[in-house]
Amino acid sequence: MPIVKSSNLPTYDRLLSEGRTILDSNRAMTQDIREIHIGFCNLMPDAALQATERQWFRLIGESNRVAQIYIHPFTLPVIERDKKTSDYLKAHYDDFETLKKNGLDALIITGANMPVEGLLDGSDQWDDLKDLYAWANENVCSVISSCFASYALMAFQHQELPMTHTTKRHGAYPHYVLDRAHPLTRGINTKMDVCHSRWGEITKDQYIKTGMKPLIESRDIGVHLSVSQDGFRNICFQGHPEYDTASLLKEYKRELTTLTDKKNPPPLPVNYFGPKAQKLLTDYLSGVLPDFPEKEIEPLIENTWTDSARSIISNWVGHVYQITNIDRKKQFMDGVVSSNPLGI
Repeated sequence: MPIVKSSNLPTYDRLLSEGRTILDSNRAMTQDIREIHIGFCNLMPDAALQATERQWFRLIGESNRVAQIYIHPFTLPVIERDKKTSDYLKAHYDDFETLKKNGLDALIITGANMPVEGLLDGSDQWDDLKDLYAWANENVCSVISSCFASYALMAFQHQELPMTHTTKRHGAYPHYVLDRAHPLTRGINTKMDVCHSRWGEITKDQYIKTGMKPLIESRDIGVHLSVSQDGFRNICFQGHPEYDTASLLKEYKRELTTLTDKKNPPPLPVNYFGPKAQKLLTDYLSGVLPDFPEKEIEPLIENTWTDSARSIISNWVGHVYQITNIDRKKQFMDGVVSSNPLGI
């Protein structure tokens, strides 16, 4: 939450000139300390549904200690669910039509294990997701689109599809902040790791051509974070800021356990397993270890991405809190300009 400018102390003006968030005392007097309501559209397949839910909830919860955050999970009928997952969704997830009536302050749309080709072919499979983005554009102050959802956003709003690589991009790659003054990246590490696990890619040229602004980029695998021209309304993550320390380990385990020929394992996630972990994997693949050494490897993994992810999400939550109306059915606080909601 921002500092209130409660006097004419010159430091306040200096911080404002640096682009820091300092709240005018008159505006502070009109604000009500309140909760915020974030919709969480989980499109992940059954096997990853609850893990993705926990990862994002954990990241959001650990990123802000002031605002009271209500997270409303829901899904869309874009993929078939088994009975166990369907029962779980009925028991624990919200109905989107009800959420629309009550209103949301912000929205997160997860990745999905789905082909990207149908996003532009007129298939009615994606009508519900298109409708969600259209509704959010008129009713929600900011939308985070993660991984596949970022491809859907670019397809629906800009008619751009990702290129597809012949090999999977997965690992913890070094990234650099391109705009250190932007409110989402201000105060975070200027160099950080980000986890990726994807076959597709929206290129930097594609983002720039459509008016999107890249904020964080890897010299190895391209843009991670980009924002819409207004600076805040749409936020795209190509990587996975929500990943836990062991997420890539569990992913790699799933790939290995489906192999019929352990002599040709998939490549290791980049910059993820250290020498001791790699030795354990070699022993497993050669038959020295009969079982996959997950418990032995997990303590050896260095988490080099979560602090930066928390900082970005904290910035996001803080600005959502600042610009949304106390009435959940209203998109912005009075006086906020939708074409430049952060006043950049």
